[in-house]
Amino acid sequence: MAQPRISAYLPPDIDPTKAALAFGRRALPKLNEELQSPELLRQQRALMALCDLVHNPEKVYEAIALGFLDSLKTLLVHQDQTVRQKTTEVLSVMASHSIGREGLIRSGVISALAGLLDDPVDICRKNTHQTFDMLAKLPAGAGGVLRAGLIPPLVLRLKTELDEIQELILETLCNCLRVEVSEALAAGAITVLKEKLSHPCTAIRSKAAWVLLEISSHAEGKIALCKEEVIPVLVNLLEDTQPEVQANSSGALMFALVTPQGRSSAMGAEAIPPLLTLVAEETSKARLNAIKTLTLLAELPEGRQTLLDHRDTFLRCLDDPSEAVQRAAEIALAVIDWKP
Repeated sequence: MAQPRISAYLPPDIDPTKAALAFGRRALPKLNEELQSPELLRQQRALMALCDLVHNPEKVYEAIALGFLDSLKTLLVHQDQTVRQKTTEVLSVMASHSIGREGLIRSGVISALAGLLDDPVDICRKNTHQTFDMLAKLPAGAGGVLRAGLIPPLVLRLKTELDEIQELILETLCNCLRVEVSEALAAGAITVLKEKLSHPCTAIRSKAAWVLLEISSHAEGKIALCKEEVIPVLVNLLEDTQPEVQANSSGALMFALVTPQGRSSAMGAEAIPPLLTLVAEETSKARLNAIKTLTLLAELPEGRQTLLDHRDTFLRCLDDPSEAVQRAAEIALAVIDWKP
């Protein structure tokens, strides 16, 4: 079902054109005073001016040095939705700069933003999740999200949020779960992600598979994928029409099939035919993952027996322009040809 896009338009009684006239040439210290003003209109106009200024990394550096982040954290709980909207927008823009990300992480903005996960205004939540997404791209930011205890609520909101916000949550989870997965598993992330693998939106299917790839890179994640019977769903996605979905699904399978249970589950789901199809497609983004996954299946007697009839598929890969594909094909052939 189609969903409306989240609008960033301000209420009709707010005139953003006045912000530039009021603050365009004023120094940042004066602007910070306006943010702390008890007058709502002055706060709104100051935030609009600040939104324009922080697109410049130099202004971001100055704003952080002048203590703007303390003022902004206070405004995150403001009763006025326009103030919250513009405050979260400022933080989102600041997070797009490296100097801004570092400053936001140091200042404790992650914990302060946690209170907006249930904000009634869609654009406030979207800005919040955009900031989380940008911060989590840094190891320190991903650690900050984990320490703030945000993984369980993020997993929970995957069930109810708008599609474009779900995409941001999935990206945040991917970067955080690369570090640690226990909280996500305890929060039922596998069940939620399994449902997202059949979502009509390509980006959500792809990113859900991407998160599962990161989860399956951990030992406890591999076990959980088998227990929740996610592997058959990933096998089905190997025939998805979108290359990104195929690549991420094959990557998740590659990690999950390291375990005997994973290989057994994949054989039961008849994973070999779609994997061979991906290997045969020279332009497939999933080609390397597919070869490595088939190599794991070749360690099973029944997998090896089946793949002996498809050696020519791997032999053609020996001339691939990618050295990684060539090397993977060599290893696959060695495993397939092995005799006890």
